[in-house]
Amino acid sequence: MGASVNPNIAAYGNFLGNRWVQLITAVISMVMIANLQYSWTLFSTPVRDDLKVSLAAVQYAFTLFIMFETFVQPVGGYLLDRFGARRMFTLAGLLVGIGWVMMGKIHSLSGLYFYYSLAGVGAAIIYGGSISVAVRWFPDRRGMASGLIAAGFGMGALPFLPVISSLLKSGGPASAFMSTGILQGLIIILAAQILRYPVSYKKQAASVGTAEVAKPVVARGFKFHEMLATPHFWLLWIMFLGVNIGGMLITAQTKPFGQSINITAAAIVIAVGVQNIANGFGRIAWGWVSDRIGRYTTMTLSFGLNAVFLFLLAFVGLNDVLYIIITALIVMTWGQCFALFPAANADIFGTTYAATNYGFLYSAKGFASIFGGGLGAYLAHSFSWSMVFSAAAGFSLFAAVMSMVIPRISKPTISGIALKDKQIPG
Repeated sequence: MGASVNPNIAAYGNFLGNRWVQLITAVISMVMIANLQYSWTLFSTPVRDDLKVSLAAVQYAFTLFIMFETFVQPVGGYLLDRFGARRMFTLAGLLVGIGWVMMGKIHSLSGLYFYYSLAGVGAAIIYGGSISVAVRWFPDRRGMASGLIAAGFGMGALPFLPVISSLLKSGGPASAFMSTGILQGLIIILAAQILRYPVSYKKQAASVGTAEVAKPVVARGFKFHEMLATPHFWLLWIMFLGVNIGGMLITAQTKPFGQSINITAAAIVIAVGVQNIANGFGRIAWGWVSDRIGRYTTMTLSFGLNAVFLFLLAFVGLNDVLYIIITALIVMTWGQCFALFPAANADIFGTTYAATNYGFLYSAKGFASIFGGGLGAYLAHSFSWSMVFSAAAGFSLFAAVMSMVIPRISKPTISGIALKDKQIPG
């Protein structure tokens, strides 16, 4: 009898059927949307000056971007599950490119809000689709695969930061938005032509609802309404919300907070770059650790440290060196949630509807952005930055405590039958 043939190689060929090719392409796609979130802090004050409005008004654009990036994900996930990655990523590339380019051509807050939101829709499709590609092609190494995907997003802005900083000085926001927007959109569209879902997943999804599913163990994962009916989902959602509040705050407010405590302009740019490195490294490292010691043990440790660093920032990070170090530590103990939560979500609810289900969980980030964006800037102006960062620390501590609760709840079931999928103890 001959050796068995990999069904993905048979269907797609040696290149497209290679799961590492698929993972690397998804990571590249994530790199191309990283600027939308992680370079924004460099744009915020120049855009404020151009539009002659308050910082809080400009930062609500960031909030809207995060909301569209997160709240669209359930719909985007459904469309990804229905139409596949290639078509949806092509559409997303157009939305990202047009939205980011046009942000440099607007002359009003309404225009800024509209085009940043449009880019957010494209980012939602790419984020959900990339995570879905990772967990489907790597069911045996979900923490690692999710960590690499998350690292592409968390670290992807790094090579662009000096370019953006230079373009902002020489040509203002219009030049920086135009140059990076065109590049990002084109590369995403090219990546879309490579991305596929594994054949094994397609066969599994096609069998859902047929007589073949009526076996002692359920062959498919949870549908979104089945997932929403479990306490596991809502605990995960609340935890995701809690730890993202501080992360969104640092992402949006690094430059405004630094300027308020007289951190030098050079140190602020360095801080944003170091944050990108720490973000990417943390996502890979914590994802790898979670595959070995468990998702929830890793969450407890990392989220607890995140709470400590958030609390210390406004009291200790008052010079250039400590400001750079502590903001990097905050990001390194926050960004890994984007590796841990999709892996935990797939562990509990399966991968059949991974894009749709993670979209619902990811919506918590949208609510967190309310505090991290305009509301955070308003509260800091009305009260103090120390109050804002201390409140964020409290939310991260809450997430750490909840991560000790969820593994103690019995595993969820579909119609009373336990899901047979890789479970990682916490």
